[in-house]
Amino acid sequence: MPVPSSVVKLSKNGVEYTSNVDACNYLMRELMRAALRDVGRFVKYETSKKLERRTGRGKRSLQVWIRKKEIDMQIGYKPEGFYMGFIEIGTLTIKKQAPLTSTVEENIATIREIQAQYLSAINDGEVAAAALIDEGEYNSDNEPD
Repeated sequence: MPVPSSVVKLSKNGVEYTSNVDACNYLMRELMRAALRDVGRFVKYETSKKLERRTGRGKRSLQVWIRKKEIDMQIGYKPEGFYMGFIEIGTLTIKKQAPLTSTVEENIATIREIQAQYLSAINDGEVAAAALIDEGEYNSDNEPD
C-alpha cells in the first residue's frame, strides 16, 4: 500500500490550511496491522507449544491471516490440518482440548500489552510510529515456528 501524500494545502483569503489527515489515517491503520501481526506471532508461538506432536501437521497447519480491508486478524488451521478442528472443539470420540482458545484466554493481558505498545506510538510522533511498521512481514508462511 503506497504512503499517501502527507500534506494537503488549501489557501483562501491569504490563510493557508494544512491537513495531514490522510497520513494520520494511514499511520493508524498500519500501526493496527503491525500490532495484529505481532499478536498473531505470539499466539501462534504459544499455541504451537501446547500442541501434541503426532505427525507434526498440527503445528504446520496453524496460520495467521491479517486482512487489509477489514483490519482484523484470523487465527486458524489450514486445510491440511482439518483434524485440528476436532481437537479444538471436540467430538464424540475426541476430548475437547482447545489449545488455540485457551492460549488466547490465558494471555489476554499480554495481548493488550503488545497492542498498547504499537498504538501508543501514535503519541510519539510520525517517525517513531513509522519505524514500527514493516510491510514485508505480514505473511505468516515465512515465519519460523
